[in-house]
Amino acid sequence: MSLEETLNELASYGTDQNKKVYGKHGVKDEMFGVSYANLGKIVKKIKSNHELGKQLWQTGIHDAKVLATMIIDSDQIKSNELDSMVKELGNYVITDAFSGVAAKSKFAIEKFKKWSKSKDEWISTAAYNILCTIAMKSDVDDSFFEEQIRIIQEKIHLAPNRTRYSMNNALITIGGSREKLHQIAVSAATQIGKVEVDHGETGCKTPDAIPYMERMRKRKRK
Repeated sequence: MSLEETLNELASYGTDQNKKVYGKHGVKDEMFGVSYANLGKIVKKIKSNHELGKQLWQTGIHDAKVLATMIIDSDQIKSNELDSMVKELGNYVITDAFSGVAAKSKFAIEKFKKWSKSKDEWISTAAYNILCTIAMKSDVDDSFFEEQIRIIQEKIHLAPNRTRYSMNNALITIGGSREKLHQIAVSAATQIGKVEVDHGETGCKTPDAIPYMERMRKRKRK
């Protein structure tokens, strides 16, 4: 499919109701209002198309950018392209989608280390989303994550709103997936206490870290 054909198909699936829903989740960019179910239908047609994905991202249209993250090849993405894309994030919906591309790339740890130091809410949020994915990989040593637990404990309450949410998720993932670090993560969560996140007009809630760690551990045992 060409860029024009893809945009026309996106437009055909758009609804005003979906625009309202995405608006409540902080999306302010131009958008068609395409559901994820319909985005999935388009992905089935396109499969992976790295160049088309980059073109879709450059349109600046929210739905097109989300679709871009679904068809971009993380193995082909370049370091400077990720650095350029991360600067364009403006809400958690596109940040979460973009984070998946960065996390699957060979630059995942490099970008986490760089972006986690950013004072920008969305860049640092992307960083801790990446950390969640890295925590599930067995080829990264526990010592790396033990250091991140310490940093999360020290800085979570000082971090921007959505970054707090992602840091909390990262702590849950580390404590729930890495047995040797479970008690360290539990201790950190106890010291941190309740993590306050403003979810705006949505009904979303911030998970309590310790119970969610236990749920992850139970699923892993099964």
